[in-house]
Amino acid sequence: MSSPNLPTSLLLNGREFSYEAIAQTPDPHASLNGYEAKVLELVRQWRTGAQEFGLRTSGSTGQPQLITLNRRQLAASAARTGDYFDLGPGDRALVCLNCDFIGGKMMVVRGLERHLHLTIVEPHADPFEEVPADAEFDFAAFVPLQMRAVLAAGRAARLNKMRAILVGGAGVEPSLLTEIQQLTVPVYLTYGMTETASHMALRRLNGPDASPYYRVLPGLHLGQDKRGCLTVRGDVTDDQLIVTNDRINLLDKHTFDWLGRVDFVINSGGVKVQAEKVELVLDVALAELGESRRAFVAGRPDERLGQAVTAYVEGAPLPGTAEQALLNLLAKRLDKYEIPKAVCYIPAFQTTASGKLDRAASLRTAGAPAGGQ
Repeated sequence: MSSPNLPTSLLLNGREFSYEAIAQTPDPHASLNGYEAKVLELVRQWRTGAQEFGLRTSGSTGQPQLITLNRRQLAASAARTGDYFDLGPGDRALVCLNCDFIGGKMMVVRGLERHLHLTIVEPHADPFEEVPADAEFDFAAFVPLQMRAVLAAGRAARLNKMRAILVGGAGVEPSLLTEIQQLTVPVYLTYGMTETASHMALRRLNGPDASPYYRVLPGLHLGQDKRGCLTVRGDVTDDQLIVTNDRINLLDKHTFDWLGRVDFVINSGGVKVQAEKVELVLDVALAELGESRRAFVAGRPDERLGQAVTAYVEGAPLPGTAEQALLNLLAKRLDKYEIPKAVCYIPAFQTTASGKLDRAASLRTAGAPAGGQ
């Protein structure tokens, strides 16, 4: 007999599925949509002891790739997060990330490994629209777009009933970071990738323990290669050394400052400019002008400079006075080599299958070389 504290079923898109029924093949439940079928197949595979799991990388910095992780890696990741947040039988988790990718898949695995009550909904801008108004949760993970939508819908009180919230999959814009400060629930920005079985480091965003730095979870070993990029080894990497393209300052063996992708370094007149640093200033300046749009920075081929730092802004062109005001703000806040030489407009940015900004595809729609990062 099952312990009274151990869940015997999960909720998926508002329907209850017992673990006993999920384990049967073929699945006895009719009228499943494609997403529901994938989620239940993941649950069935995990509960019946499958040893290998195929995953797609997000494709945010290149073509998505299929890789295989073993059960030990996923279980180690689930245990580490479960221990860090003291998650156990009876706790309730909201799973609203896409389970085709590592973030959503690991939310399910954590729930199964730690015997959590799982409420799973298909990815939606505001996941709370898909669950009962009185549903309460202890733990959840969101992408920034979801976090923004949930806060905009006035759901801070529901979030504050949780024990911890993860935010990942993309950077947190300064305006969203400001909104997160209203929350009393601890909110953590995650760092990780498919190859590390989801997050392997966390950065507290709010409260007295907020920090600009990431702290690696216990038992994982950090390093740097000759480019200054992060390396990591541990059980979640199957004890293989993973070499990333993320430039960091390694403050100590547990803590690092993320500087940006080495792929996104712009060589302008012999000076290396980190695109993400300029993007942070650009986001703030746009918000101050009442233009909260998506934007990114890349290098355009330039005969004199090699690459010219260029701001790409989503949507219709700003009026001339507003664009000049934007350039004036950037000139005040950036070093002279970091100031964008031009502002280009793209009607709609392209995104990857996991919802991340696809810079290369967006540049192609603007007629710019995709390799101009």
